[in-house]
Amino acid sequence: MLNPPRNLKARPTTDFAKENLFNILTNRVELEGIDVLDLFSGTGSISYEFASRGAANVTSVEINRVHQAFIKRTAAELGCADVIHSVNANVFLYLKSCSKQYDIIFSDAPYDLPGSEQFIDLVLERDLLKDDGLLIFEHSKDRNYDSHPNFCEKRSYGSVQFSFFSK
Repeated sequence: MLNPPRNLKARPTTDFAKENLFNILTNRVELEGIDVLDLFSGTGSISYEFASRGAANVTSVEINRVHQAFIKRTAAELGCADVIHSVNANVFLYLKSCSKQYDIIFSDAPYDLPGSEQFIDLVLERDLLKDDGLLIFEHSKDRNYDSHPNFCEKRSYGSVQFSFFSK
């Protein structure tokens, strides 16, 4: 069980939503050996899930230094510091300079962050997804991305929504 300190102001993905997301992914994608980019990482719970399921490399991007230090420390405590690479950076600047391609890119941007959905087009324009890769955007119920040309599907788990995109 993950017990972040009180000074972490993250809104972690609910356990119910996370469990359902990984049930979907386990049935669709071979998670063993994949490269993952976890954006707006917060506590790092998504990164730890991917690492525990055999991902070869998880890049965890978080702008808050306290959160990023927590992710780095927790990855070491869990014995997956060689898999999880915690980066302290602004997600949008990171994406603009990134040249690596990933099998899965996950984003849990703050629900109230203006323009957070712009990362979808940024990822696709920069060609950061591998050919059969998945982009997963966690968002609130009041957002709808069904009309995006790269939209695949949406899954709802209470107040948590996951929209899936591909190349």
